[in-house]
Amino acid sequence: MRPPVPVPTLSRRAKLVIGAIAVLLVLFTVVGTLTNVYVDYLWFDATGFTEVFWTELQTRAMLFAVAGVATGGLTALAMYLAYRFRPAFRPMSLEQQNLERYRQSLEPRRGLVLTAIAVVLGLFAGFTAQASWETWLSFRNSTDFGRTDPQFGVDISFFVFDYPFYRLLLGFGFAIAILALIGSLLTHYVFGGLRLQTPGQKLTAAARVQLSVLVGVFVALKAVAYWLDRYGLVYSDRGDVFTGASYTDVNALLVPKTILVWVAVVCAVAFFANIVVRNFLLPAMALVLLLVSSMVIGVAYPAIVQQFVVKPSANEREAPYIKRAIESTREAYGLEDIDYVDFAQESTGDQVDTESALAELREGNGTIENARLLDPNVLADTFTARQQIRNVYGFPEKLDIDRYTIDGETRDYVVAVRELNSAGLSENQDTWINRHTVYTHGNGFVAAPANEVVAGQEGGEPRFTTRDLPTRGNIDVTADGSRIYYGELIEVNGQDVYSVVGAPEGAAPREFDQPEGTADEDGAEEGQINNTYDGEGGVSIGSFFRQLTFAIYYRERNFLLSSAVNDASKVLYVRDPRERVQKAAPFLEVDGDPYPAVIDGEVQWILDGYTTSDSYPYAEQMELGEAAADALTGTGTTALPNETFNYIRNSVKATVDAYDGTVTLYAWNEEDPVLQTFMKAFPGVVEPRSAMSEELVSHVRYPEDLFKVQRDILTRYHVDDPQAFYSGNDRWQIPDDPTQGGQADAQPPYYILAERPGEDEASFQLTSALNAFNRQNLSSFVSASSDPETYGQLQVLRLPGNTPFRGPQQVQQSFNTNDDVARDLNLFRSADSQPVFGNLLTLPIGTDGLLYVEPLYVEGTGANSFPLLRKVLVNYGDRVGYADTLSEALDQVFGAGAGEAAADNDVDDGDTPEPVTPAPTTPPSGPPADGGASPPAPGLDQAVADMNAVLGRLADAQRSGDFAAQGQALADLQRAVEAYQAAQAAGGGG
Repeated sequence: MRPPVPVPTLSRRAKLVIGAIAVLLVLFTVVGTLTNVYVDYLWFDATGFTEVFWTELQTRAMLFAVAGVATGGLTALAMYLAYRFRPAFRPMSLEQQNLERYRQSLEPRRGLVLTAIAVVLGLFAGFTAQASWETWLSFRNSTDFGRTDPQFGVDISFFVFDYPFYRLLLGFGFAIAILALIGSLLTHYVFGGLRLQTPGQKLTAAARVQLSVLVGVFVALKAVAYWLDRYGLVYSDRGDVFTGASYTDVNALLVPKTILVWVAVVCAVAFFANIVVRNFLLPAMALVLLLVSSMVIGVAYPAIVQQFVVKPSANEREAPYIKRAIESTREAYGLEDIDYVDFAQESTGDQVDTESALAELREGNGTIENARLLDPNVLADTFTARQQIRNVYGFPEKLDIDRYTIDGETRDYVVAVRELNSAGLSENQDTWINRHTVYTHGNGFVAAPANEVVAGQEGGEPRFTTRDLPTRGNIDVTADGSRIYYGELIEVNGQDVYSVVGAPEGAAPREFDQPEGTADEDGAEEGQINNTYDGEGGVSIGSFFRQLTFAIYYRERNFLLSSAVNDASKVLYVRDPRERVQKAAPFLEVDGDPYPAVIDGEVQWILDGYTTSDSYPYAEQMELGEAAADALTGTGTTALPNETFNYIRNSVKATVDAYDGTVTLYAWNEEDPVLQTFMKAFPGVVEPRSAMSEELVSHVRYPEDLFKVQRDILTRYHVDDPQAFYSGNDRWQIPDDPTQGGQADAQPPYYILAERPGEDEASFQLTSALNAFNRQNLSSFVSASSDPETYGQLQVLRLPGNTPFRGPQQVQQSFNTNDDVARDLNLFRSADSQPVFGNLLTLPIGTDGLLYVEPLYVEGTGANSFPLLRKVLVNYGDRVGYADTLSEALDQVFGAGAGEAAADNDVDDGDTPEPVTPAPTTPPSGPPADGGASPPAPGLDQAVADMNAVLGRLADAQRSGDFAAQGQALADLQRAVEAYQAAQAAGGGG
């Protein structure tokens, strides 16, 4: 027998060093974790959502403890029992001699080893389980849907709330059984209870009993799994074109799964019986029976039925199950009640009846009156150039569309708030004091009517009706209400930028609020106005303990050393509206595009919250981020997480006050069972819909991400007939965005204020065109109402399937190939400028026509250039209009008078600030030959006026960086000078 190998030991000094390092690591980890949790708690306490904090924390802790104790404890118990009933004597063999040294190493440390295994497994299981806190809360507070599953006759809530939790429990049950079995096997092997290579008996009685029980438990859990698999058939993807139980699942797999349940039960009983029978032959035979049965009746038989019964006539066999899938998918995605309208059924494609359209336009049409010329996705640079005011301010990359009723008239506006742009601070401004205590907020609300631009020398710019600092215009904003402490730009490199605000009473204001006065002769501003934040938002850090806490949290010593941090100080953090709502309501998915609105004189961010599930029976599953993506995702909007789901509701409308950060959640869809479930779990967190003010309700919009998901589903599930659905011959497709230069990204939906077919007044709606599958022809037009009276009503205009209506790509091609357009594009596309196509809007006109309107902007290539509207393109049938204004383009398409309803037919610029342009110099008229004065020659005054006008346009083009306009102005100036010289010569001038 070999002598045992000595176990290496550490010196006392080494043990002390290792121990000190371990203590420090644990200390830093614990302090960091506790600091993070405490800072989180302070945020929840300041915002009034401590119910969310404690409920989530307690649920996570409970799941962590239960899963950790169960997994680590039961595994350790199994290993302890294996050790406890180890054989006192072991046969002498080479195998046992080799194991002896391991036994001698483990024996004095068996308690430590067993504890370490239990702790490691428990921690791993606990961390895994605590992530499923929403699953437990959903199960614990489940709410009935009031709809019954057609196959099993149970309420849908069983699948959405109960089934996922049962699967979670089963998964942990399998994990514990396997870990306990592996631990027991290893322990029995090391300590002689299991002897693989030793002659004689291979298992001791204790080992046989324990392993039989553990395998029996595993097989019993398998019986439960087979039972749950029956319900899991509602998520089957066996059907080629639909989700849910198919013909094969119902007729060739449902009964076999039930049979396998009983086979597994018999097998488990056989293993438990082995405790008494003491013969592995019976359980082995039962196990073989289970394996064979699972292969034959669980795999082979369904495959045979699918191949030889279903596939030859799948459209007929699967028809009732496809019908289930259609109905369930529509229910899951909120598409049960859609107003389908047969549109333009008598039309012959490009040969549309322009006479009837002209008659309607002349009578007055809300669609044309509100046709949007300003693209919020293009004009961020224009807003910045005209309304930034200071470099510390900025506008988001994508502006927003909202509507306001002013003087009894509802109009849609391009809106934005002048936010603090932390990334725009100059080098000398980028100190800790400046970044975190001086430049703390933005200021102001900016709005421009979406269907108007400024005419004249400043042509092509938005007509800002609410603007400047202090904010003035036709949308009233209070002084505090215009201060933007919470917004989308208050971050650097994706990290939230905190601000330290507040000061003792009587202290001088520190925070920069807005510039004071106007620029002097040198262009320098006369001064600035400072203020001190006095809102309810933020976390107080007046005590040394909290200052220390935030110094550790942000790793910033100035919290302890700077005089800017005092007894009255607060810290504002988590300042992005979307992040605030997501943190306050972690059970929601938040739409990627918050938008600002003025409510009772204060700027409020409005957001949409979605409740989702991936367990709705028979409904098609999708990836959320992928389904909600389009050509603009990530450009001023936030992409949603790419999580699997098959149920969605816009259940919550949320607001975030831009001044004090107050988060308010409203139950917009109070009938949603998922929302009701989480309202039980978090009582008092979501307010009833009745708490919303009328003014707030007037600004809610149908959310874009939900609409994009729904239109994707509609491309397939608008079909009622199962066999037509199976054949796919009436499938639609989301068109690619034609303005993105050939990139295959989905065209975004657009908000418009327009008349729906059959309605007499324009309404605010979200719209999208849909093409035929793998074709560029238009098949339908989808709109979702945002008006409070008809909110959420979906209308689909179905075009005749055999009529070649042009889709967005084809319309864009007709624009690009138009001779006048192509010529101007070549002029605009130069080293000094570039054309920028705005959104291509599809506007239904009357009952049989679709009008396409697209703005064309020109932007210089200089650093400070910005896009200006130069042309408007219109398409109706086979006719293309291309002019400086929408009014003129409509006249080209429909004839004189068609454009009278357009907003740019006669724009009143009375509310627009006078443009500042340099005074042109009048060329001197040379002295008369006789040295005396003489009256100007005929035509000279007109020539001078023409030169002045051209010089004004040239100055405007130079100021905006529009080099194409500069070239045109110089050419016009040359002609004006020649005309002046000719007039002067005609009058006898030198």
